[in-house]
Amino acid sequence: MFLIFDVHLSLQKKSKMTSSRRMHLKSLLLSLAKAAIEKEDADRIVEKERYMAEHCQALQVHGISMAELQDLCKKIHARIDAADEERYDLQTRVNKTAKEIDDLNLKVFDLKGKFKRPPLKRVRMSADAMLRALLGSKHKVSMDLRANLKQVKKEDTEKEKDLRDVGDWRKNIEEKAGMEGRKKMFEGAE
Repeated sequence: MFLIFDVHLSLQKKSKMTSSRRMHLKSLLLSLAKAAIEKEDADRIVEKERYMAEHCQALQVHGISMAELQDLCKKIHARIDAADEERYDLQTRVNKTAKEIDDLNLKVFDLKGKFKRPPLKRVRMSADAMLRALLGSKHKVSMDLRANLKQVKKEDTEKEKDLRDVGDWRKNIEEKAGMEGRKKMFEGAE
């Protein structure tokens, strides 16, 4: 019993962390993350300045005539158009490659043949309810099969003819009343 109590105390000591300790650790992590983000921003700015200095020299327009300035603008626009064409070509190539990857993934799944089928529940549903669920408001036809069955007339049996011929039920009872009626019943049975 002492052993169980000792294990119980050790479990309590391990799992407890005070909320102030948790908040202190959280604030330390947030401060480290903030410092890392600020460093990345500074590195990005330095890299951008280096790239711009390397690829885009400073424009010197002192002492340039208007014709030379127009020629320079035309050259710059031509380079912009070439960059846009290249960007468009690369974007088209990326889209085409992504579509091919999707098609190949579908073919791989088809070849594997391992589609996970969800477990289906059996649901008792009438044909009308099924059509309404599938077609929604487009469902106009009623699938009540009993209503669509043809009515079949039964052949008249002799008993039914006798009952129809009798007519009023009171006459039938009066005929069968007394000894004469019972005698007729026995004669009719033979």
